[in-house]
Amino acid sequence: MNRNYLRTKKLLKTLCLYLFAGSTLSACAQEHKKNEALLANANTIIRSAVLLNNQQNSIPLTSLEKKNIASVNLGFNYQNVVDSLLNKYAKITSFSADSYKDSPTLNDLEDDLKYFNTILVSITDQDASNPRYLNFINLLSKNKQVVVSLFGDGNSLRSLDNTEAPVLWTAQKDIGAAAIAPQMIFGGIPLNNKLSFTYSGKYTTGSGYSTTATRLKYTLPEDAGVNADDLSEINSIAAEAINARATPGLVVMVAKDGKVIFNKAYGKHTYDSTALPDKISDIFDLASVTKITATTPAVMRLYEQNKLKLDTNIGAYIPKARTTAMNPIQVREVMLHQAGFIPYIPFHDFIKPTDHSTDSSAIFPTKVADGYYVRKDYFKDVMWPKMLNAPIKTRGSYVYSDISMYVMKDIVERISSEPLNKYVAENFYEPLGMQTAGFLPRNRFSKDQIIPTENDTYFRKTLLVGYVHDQGAALAGGVSGHAGLFASSNDMAIMYQMLLNKGTYGGVQYFKPETVDMFTAKQSNVSRRGLGFDRWDPDLSKHYPSELASPQTYGHTGYTGTCVWVDPSRGLVYVFLSNRVNPGVTETLSRLKIRGRIQDVINKAIDKSKN
Repeated sequence: MNRNYLRTKKLLKTLCLYLFAGSTLSACAQEHKKNEALLANANTIIRSAVLLNNQQNSIPLTSLEKKNIASVNLGFNYQNVVDSLLNKYAKITSFSADSYKDSPTLNDLEDDLKYFNTILVSITDQDASNPRYLNFINLLSKNKQVVVSLFGDGNSLRSLDNTEAPVLWTAQKDIGAAAIAPQMIFGGIPLNNKLSFTYSGKYTTGSGYSTTATRLKYTLPEDAGVNADDLSEINSIAAEAINARATPGLVVMVAKDGKVIFNKAYGKHTYDSTALPDKISDIFDLASVTKITATTPAVMRLYEQNKLKLDTNIGAYIPKARTTAMNPIQVREVMLHQAGFIPYIPFHDFIKPTDHSTDSSAIFPTKVADGYYVRKDYFKDVMWPKMLNAPIKTRGSYVYSDISMYVMKDIVERISSEPLNKYVAENFYEPLGMQTAGFLPRNRFSKDQIIPTENDTYFRKTLLVGYVHDQGAALAGGVSGHAGLFASSNDMAIMYQMLLNKGTYGGVQYFKPETVDMFTAKQSNVSRRGLGFDRWDPDLSKHYPSELASPQTYGHTGYTGTCVWVDPSRGLVYVFLSNRVNPGVTETLSRLKIRGRIQDVINKAIDKSKN
């Protein structure tokens, strides 16, 4: 390990232990009394921070999909903490003036920033009067969006009198300020303070701009009124899961009232003693959580635009369905799993030796796994006709079927004229600041960042890392309506906080509140389901999704050992990610009720805080 890595690790551990225990590392102590003191210190920083030069309302940052953001350190000791928090909101590329010591004017650094349109600069009071740095900031500001975070004595503000860029000033220049300033820039923490002194002709008493909270805040349980000690049982339940070999590792994330109060990783990527430890930034195969994180939001958007109608039949959208039994079925029935589709077709059982190859070519272009390529048009020639002509046996009854979301994917793509993976990335993931969420993660990330799923000894004969576990989705090319999406816990929290907010996040309205309410509410007379969304089961003997879940709870589970549940009555977003199918499929996670039990630890802690 190099010295910079060790220094970064030490700084983040310090941040974890002394400020934001629940959000930064995977093994932080959660102690109520300590947290209360830390929160008081954090609130002192928040109450003294002032935003200046925000006439254009540049802060909080918006339109993230249009921004290529660089973070530039001009001498701040805790820049690693700054960048760690910045990266929770958007993809950040880091630069340091220390790397350009041989450039007296920082021209080389300015040149390296040419492809970035947004530059977040960190500087302390001792360097604020440095002509080299001031010239650099002012030159950048001429054609790029620059935001300056100034840490330290307010007298240094006078050095920035000629700076037009927004300036976020905090009197502190410690690790706490380093964790708070990025959240203010992105709208995780609102600003309401004014200067109490006149520091220069420009920065006078009463100067300062107010902002509102628009994104997640990364903080302590106590900041949401929850006692950290009441969440400690999550650790023992996670350990139980790993010791019982229910899953080699897992990540739990909790957001309460828009505040991330818990985010921890447990275990390893696999049971191998040399495997990498799970990290909160790791990327998991979401399995059926794809249905409500990709396909259903696309349906909701097209429904709002009056391009898709729930009471129109499938044949109106899919030409090949018009001569099949699928033709008269309404979209609403499909979304409720009441269309009468059979639950599942084992497409991999129909594969012939001539259908696949170990090498890619024009004949075998579709990658299913490492060393496994399926022939061109296999989905079109084999899979799609099998679905279109499958018997309709139980129309009007609730029978959960993956075929429903194959159908909805096709409808979405026909109406939008875009592949599903591109549509959801452009309309949701990129503007929301979700950096990992998407299909085909091996095209975008290294294997080390992706949690392995099954060691497939039957179909693909390899350990699956970044290739969708679901066989049908894999044969379809990795992009499907029912499975294929991968994401980290942070991205999941962002998406479902937006839904908990009734469709708004980061100052952008993605859905109308009534659309969110309709799709997530119970919409069936024969099941607990919403439209696309799974829900709390009114049959109390089932304790689904957990014993204490409220009737308002909506979300979904995934076959790979994942779930996300939103409980509006508690202001809760709960994310659980695991790879319980590694090395092979096991039902231990469900038998031990690991997901539901952790959910109830959270529910109890929140309910106790209300008393």
